[in-house]
Amino acid sequence: MNTACNRIAYQFASTINGEGWHGDSLREILKGITAEQALAHPIPKAHSIWELVLHLDGWCKLACGAVRGTPIPAWPGMPKDEDWPPVTATSEQAWQQAVKSLFASHLELVEAIKSFGDERLEEKAPGRTYSFYYLFHGWNQHAVYHAGQIAVLKKNFA
Repeated sequence: MNTACNRIAYQFASTINGEGWHGDSLREILKGITAEQALAHPIPKAHSIWELVLHLDGWCKLACGAVRGTPIPAWPGMPKDEDWPPVTATSEQAWQQAVKSLFASHLELVEAIKSFGDERLEEKAPGRTYSFYYLFHGWNQHAVYHAGQIAVLKKNFA
């Protein structure tokens, strides 16, 4: 039985889609944001909403890869476009695709965590010095952190 994995997956799903203890889900925060707003830099030297979405999606994909045995590139030296993928298209359609990709990657990771196996949680994540348990919880904290940043940026458009 995957009791711990199911709990971790539930927390992650709540952060992205549900009613997290911290406040609005990432889906709720992203609702109604246009491509123009997502590209904006209302806070000097801060990432845009679009950049944050691509960053979250990229790390979600890295975590999914780790579950399948693919090492996460080491620090320092991780290619910048794996950590912070560039915004390469700026249309409304491209923005909607970026959001769709994030939610698809999230769902893939939730399902991977559910079927991961509690007995494997203390194994080292490939390319890392820490366990899958730490990776999964860290990813959730990472998502909450950046969701908060997106929420603050979104307030500039209210």
